Amino acid sequence: MKALLWLLALFALAAGLTAAARYNEGYALLVLPPYRVELSLNLLLLLLVTGFLLGYTLLRLFFHTLNLPRSVSAFRQRKRREKAVRCLRDANRLLFEGRYGQAVTMAAQAFELGESRGVSALIAARAAHALRDEPRTREWLKQAAAQGGAESRIARLMTEAELHLNARRFDEALASLTELQQSGLRHIAALNIELRVRQGLNQWREVLRLVRQLEKHHALSAEHATALTLRAHQENIRAIAATAADARGLMQYWAAIPGAERHPRLTEGVARALLVVEDSANAQKIIEQQLEQEWDSDLVLLYAQCNSGSVDKGAGGEVIGRITRAENWLKTRSRDARLLLALGRLCLEQQLWGKAQSYLEASLSIEPLRPAHLDLAKLFERLGRAEDANRHYRAAAELA
Repeated sequence: MKALLWLLALFALAAGLTAAARYNEGYALLVLPPYRVELSLNLLLLLLVTGFLLGYTLLRLFFHTLNLPRSVSAFRQRKRREKAVRCLRDANRLLFEGRYGQAVTMAAQAFELGESRGVSALIAARAAHALRDEPRTREWLKQAAAQGGAESRIARLMTEAELHLNARRFDEALASLTELQQSGLRHIAALNIELRVRQGLNQWREVLRLVRQLEKHHALSAEHATALTLRAHQENIRAIAATAADARGLMQYWAAIPGAERHPRLTEGVARALLVVEDSANAQKIIEQQLEQEWDSDLVLLYAQCNSGSVDKGAGGEVIGRITRAENWLKTRSRDARLLLALGRLCLEQQLWGKAQSYLEASLSIEPLRPAHLDLAKLFERLGRAEDANRHYRAAAELA
């Protein structure tokens, strides 16, 4: 449409000039002795315009000829750049398609052609890593680092950290993350990688810190965060228990744990560690606090052991106090087989044989628990009822 308008405009201009020339009767006289030339003014104007256009065209052709080498060079560079961009695009596509061998080849071509060398080297490194070609992976990571461009520095460090993590080279991954953090960058992806690195290095206090950060930014699901927090606390408690000579370190760590993170399994771990260092009083205390907040049938079994290994094991008042508290729990949880088993064991410890038998048999009537059969068998042996004892031993063996 635009070309048609220009054509119509040229026709209109030609028609206008032709009409105007009819009314122009002027002439031009050119004298160069001994020559004399007389021209119509219209012809002179036409010759001048034609001469100007011809001269302009010749000058353009002359300068274009002079610039021909430069133009050819620019053309070649443009074609080279187009090829490099195409190679980089294809390398990226092939990487996502899972065609890693071809991705390495195309990325190498883009690198050789000088197109975003840092990014090309990183694509080649990721593809080589997917092929489990560690020598080429390291070589391409070195090439990416050698480019030294601020443009690809963060991408390089993130890639290095991720690839080292996948290869379980946790120290090298942490070094890359440390360099990344020194630049002031701590985004969610970097924190996620660091979380996995700290797990690999068994640095559980750092795992706790990272989980809390990621949970604050809603980067972890509640279930995943809970599982990681529980594991981290359990590992820390295990480490403290392995080196602590008394319960002080365990209780300090327990006091520092936020209430929302005190899972029943964590309470069980701390209580068992306290029993190992013969601090049954604190073990009993934290179990009671946990059971008042959130009931756990497995934890109540450990409650019956809180006097084991203690120097005041024969203190009847303490055992009776635990029996009384457990019987209060039984008022609202009369169908809890493990609570009944715990009461039976407490009564055995206090040598209340009749109540112990009653609670153990009540536990078995709800759920056939192997420990309840064994405890009843031992009780009947003590009472001289060998046949009943053997019957419960056989039942326990069948549940093994």
